[in-house]
Amino acid sequence: MDIAIRYFTKSKKGNTEKLANVVSKALNIEALDVSKDLDFKADKLILINAMYAADIDKEVKEFLSRNKDKIGEIYNMNTSASGSSTWKNVKKIADSLQIKLSDKEFHCAASWIFINKGLPTEDDYKKAENFVLSL
Repeated sequence: MDIAIRYFTKSKKGNTEKLANVVSKALNIEALDVSKDLDFKADKLILINAMYAADIDKEVKEFLSRNKDKIGEIYNMNTSASGSSTWKNVKKIADSLQIKLSDKEFHCAASWIFINKGLPTEDDYKKAENFVLSL
């Protein structure tokens, strides 16, 4: 089974990138930014992203569009200061591109400016690790 990890963040705090690094280490698979297209057909794409202005970033949408024929199924993981999951937003684009999106998702709160200070916690990262190891 071929697995790829892609993430997108534009935050200077780097919560999403930290989450990607935890997943990368747990699976021993390099996590790359969504600017890097898939160079193989991934049975499972672990997509790590965040909510920006009530939606996923256009770079995530463009990555999925460019790579739609190389993705078997997406597993969504995300952080959010608002508490909102990106799953519905990813589902909308995945459906339009006819890519399967797993109902299984990992989501945790994250800090941003003065909101949710100290999040995600080490426990959140451990839960993320357990999530990907269970796939």
